[in-house]
Amino acid sequence: MLNPVRLEQEKIETALNTARQQAYLPFSLHLYETVNSTNQTLWELLQNGATSGTVVIATEQTAGRGQWGRQWLSQSGGLYISTAIALTLDVINSYQLTFATAWGITRQLQKCNIPVGIKWPNDLILNQRKLGGILTETKISGNKINRAVIGVGINWSNPVPDTGINLQSWQKLHHVTGITNLENLATQVLLGIESGIECLLEKGIDILLPRYTNLLTNIGNSVYVENLLGTVIGVTSSGCLHVRMENSESKSVRTPDFYLQPGTISLGYSNSSN
Repeated sequence: MLNPVRLEQEKIETALNTARQQAYLPFSLHLYETVNSTNQTLWELLQNGATSGTVVIATEQTAGRGQWGRQWLSQSGGLYISTAIALTLDVINSYQLTFATAWGITRQLQKCNIPVGIKWPNDLILNQRKLGGILTETKISGNKINRAVIGVGINWSNPVPDTGINLQSWQKLHHVTGITNLENLATQVLLGIESGIECLLEKGIDILLPRYTNLLTNIGNSVYVENLLGTVIGVTSSGCLHVRMENSESKSVRTPDFYLQPGTISLGYSNSSN
């Protein structure tokens, strides 16, 4: 059994204060050894008066969740972190929070010499395998989102499946020291969340979407939709994956393109260990 990897709160707070000239989110850190899920724990804190910028970090989760209700294995050694955001956003635009977070974290890790990309809509990809994922949950009043919890899980030194990869092992293999420890990883993720949310709320989706799309690993990939072959060409302003279909029967009549909602298609991962 792995020994628990405990994070030091003071190291994260000091690093955040050093890195930020001006704080967009007033981070308030709450560290736990074991929780059911960091998202659930954060919602409980919010019900008891916690505010925007509250952060929950856990050494491990016993009931971690991914998108579409999937289980997220959360053994010690990974980063499991959730952040509360207060905002006003149309319900139909909830996907924008996930896009903003994915873009912000990916960009921040790239600054640390980690060549991370995004697999639409919410996965962080390294070496064609899953490095981490994002789970966004919201509270709604009328037709507006007024509060969100953004959960992020990233593999650091924890065991991973064949389709996964952990960052510590990758750095050792490639002689990269961009991230030095789990506290440093937590700091970079929080900086990424902050920059992504700031971009969305201050500059809007018209600025964010092309930045997000430029980091997608799926562009140009071949996929099958309803037994038809197509090519991923982008993401629409409503968050759908745009797939251009090929027509093998007649080149003069093009098959209509598909616009796929998140969760309606699996794009898969590589099993390569290189």
